[in-house]
Amino acid sequence: MAMRDIAKRVFDIEIESLQHVAGLLDEKFTQAVEAILNTEGKLVVIGIGKSGHIGRKIAATLSSTGTPSFFLHPGEAFHGDLGMVGVNDIITLISYSGETEEVLKIIPFLKWNKNQIISITGNPNSTIAKNSDYHLNISITREACPLALAPTSSTTATLVMGDALAVALMESRQFQEEDFARFHPGGRLGHKLLAKVKDLMRSDSLPYISKDASFTELLLSMSEGRLGMVIVGNKDYLEGIITDGDLRRALLKNADTSKLNIADMMTRNPVIVAGDEFIKQAESLMIEHKITTILVGSQAERSIIGVYQIFN
Repeated sequence: MAMRDIAKRVFDIEIESLQHVAGLLDEKFTQAVEAILNTEGKLVVIGIGKSGHIGRKIAATLSSTGTPSFFLHPGEAFHGDLGMVGVNDIITLISYSGETEEVLKIIPFLKWNKNQIISITGNPNSTIAKNSDYHLNISITREACPLALAPTSSTTATLVMGDALAVALMESRQFQEEDFARFHPGGRLGHKLLAKVKDLMRSDSLPYISKDASFTELLLSMSEGRLGMVIVGNKDYLEGIITDGDLRRALLKNADTSKLNIADMMTRNPVIVAGDEFIKQAESLMIEHKITTILVGSQAERSIIGVYQIFN
């Protein structure tokens, strides 16, 4: 069998299982979400093996989307780390069989500690499911593994159930881009939503030229500036800009460079953004005007303090 056919079969089986699990969703899902929203504690995710790997991802997704959460390995929990579990925490136990020994050992403590339990299993009649306040059924039609041994469809269903919880919680909390960025200050989104234009603009050695400059001076300035454009005027007063696109269009109209002048080529009223604007606003302007470079300064005073580029 061709490798592509094998891959397609895996996709088909896992999609079939996800559709089946979607049909199993009931009021327990809603109740679980409401319980998490109402708790003053954290959401603790517990699982082992492949369920543990998926549990780590679920906890990470929840934490980054407004639901304080952490993953707890059941083996470590049983040997002292249960001290990390507070009385207000809600516990999510993950076990496809619902009978995983290491997870079962944790239940007596959780009952004694009066923690609410959400279980994610493929067996509503399992011990873990029966000892839960809210059971989320991920019973699949079949594993994609041809031996029906390696967790495949079942781990995918677990992951999607975790994503469903995270998204339902996000929408319930009206979690916005700005909230997400606060938890991701080092990423691209964090830069866009939290950083200001003045923090990321280029302000040194900007390519200024006079409107009386020669064509040769224009080429040298554009080449040395390495911004794909030159600023006509000075930092205190902007007369216009010339981009490499403006230059190419001018040459196509008239190949005789002696007849080209700065005033005819320049854009007299380019887009300018204030330095205190957030990157998101600047990039929205750039998308609107279909440009990759924007001047930073005062539109009213036509003064320039820098240049910001999307691909800098």
